[in-house]
Amino acid sequence: MLKETTEYLELRKKDKKQGFTYEIIIVDDGSKDNTIQVATNFAKSHPTVDLRILAMEKNRGKGGAVTQGMLVGRGKRLLMVDADGATRFSDLGKLEAELDAASKNGRGIAIGSRSHLVTTDAVVKRSFIRNFLMVGFHTLVYTLGIRGVEDTQCGFKLFTREAAQIVFPNMHVERWIFDIECLVIAQSQKIPLVEVQVNWHEIDGSKVNLVTDSIQMARDLFMIRLNFFLGIWAVKVDKTRKSL
Repeated sequence: MLKETTEYLELRKKDKKQGFTYEIIIVDDGSKDNTIQVATNFAKSHPTVDLRILAMEKNRGKGGAVTQGMLVGRGKRLLMVDADGATRFSDLGKLEAELDAASKNGRGIAIGSRSHLVTTDAVVKRSFIRNFLMVGFHTLVYTLGIRGVEDTQCGFKLFTREAAQIVFPNMHVERWIFDIECLVIAQSQKIPLVEVQVNWHEIDGSKVNLVTDSIQMARDLFMIRLNFFLGIWAVKVDKTRKSL
C-alpha cells in the first residue's frame, strides 16, 4: 500500500504544472507489531517522501486513530485511507474531481463507494451470515443514521480542509462506526457529500468479528443518534482552529 501510494503521489509531484504537494501521516494505533519500524525504514530509504508517523501510546480504535491523524493534517485536502490497500489509491483523482464540483464555501466530502460491487464476486461469494449482517447494518444506518449515502463504511474519504476542521474536533466515537458520526456531523452542518465509485477488492485478515463487532456497531449507532437528538452532543465550529 505504501509503495503504491508514494509512487502515485511522487508522479504527480514531478508535474510542475500541477503545483502538487503532499504529506503522508501514518497513525500507529498502539500496535504491538513492527508498523513503526517498517514506516521508519521506508522513510529513510525514500528521503523525498514527506512522511510523518503518529504513534499512539494506547489503542484507541480505528476512529480514534483516524481522528488524530486528520487533526494534525496540514493539507488543503485531507484523505483518510485504510492501510490494507483494498482501494486503488489512484482513484484519489476521481474523488478530487467530484469534490471540487460538489464543494460549497470551501466545504465538501467525497466518499469512496463500493455500492456498485454488490452484484460482483467480491460480495456474492461472501458467506451468507456476512451478507445478512451487511444488509441489516445498511438498513439500520438508513433508519437511524445517514440518508443519501449507499456506502458509509468505505475507508477512502476525501475532505476539504474546512470540512475536516468542522467534523473531527467534534468526534466522540472511536470504534468502527466512527464513519457514521463523521457523516452525521457533516449533514447537520449542511456540508455537501458526494459518493464516488472506486475500485476495491477484498483483503484477507480482517480484524472485525462479525457477531460481536456488529452488535457493538449497532449499539454505537443508537448512541450517536440518541446523543445528537437529545442535544448531549453538539457540533461546535471553531473558525480559528489551525492544524499542528
